[in-house]
Amino acid sequence: MSVFHEVRFPFPVAIGATGGPQRRTEIVPLLSGREQRNTVWADSRRRYDAGPGVRSLTDIAGLIAFFEARRGPLHGFRFRDPFDNRSTTPDRAPAPDDQVLGTGDGGQVSFQLVKHYESGGDSWTRTITKPVDGSVRVAVNGVETAAFTVDLSSGEILLAVPPPTGASVTAGFAFDVPVRFELDRLDLALEEPGAGSATSIPLIEIRP
Repeated sequence: MSVFHEVRFPFPVAIGATGGPQRRTEIVPLLSGREQRNTVWADSRRRYDAGPGVRSLTDIAGLIAFFEARRGPLHGFRFRDPFDNRSTTPDRAPAPDDQVLGTGDGGQVSFQLVKHYESGGDSWTRTITKPVDGSVRVAVNGVETAAFTVDLSSGEILLAVPPPTGASVTAGFAFDVPVRFELDRLDLALEEPGAGSATSIPLIEIRP
């Protein structure tokens, strides 16, 4: 039975990873030369290749141990996206006003971590389920509070006191991506004494 392992993919190997968001769009060409485009997925899905990060036999040893402990693709794990891993831009530390989680109604205490992507007047909201321990900061109506708990396995915030009606609830955080190995095998190579490589280590996001 598959379960999610709350461990992070080996960071030295992850440094050289490539990849990013993927969407699925159906494009139908018309006789007129125009197109009809429809989105198949409501949300994007991240894919990565961690192969380029493998540079030594030490890297390979750690990778094999990690792969075997996860039983290959059976169990999911955390992966730090080298390009998109926080509630703000890569050059800034998370701040409690980075992302709007919701608005208080005088009774609600549970809020889900999300990240909003905005450009050209349009936006898409991503659910964040794997915040990094110790990174989450929360504010109510612009005032930072420590009176909350966070579920590191789901990204749910529980406030100790319900925010007043109309109060904005915001948060800043670092986060990982829940992924699994896409293949049942590792393709490894010994380049020279003390150096190794991996042809490809495809990882795919596990969507909530």
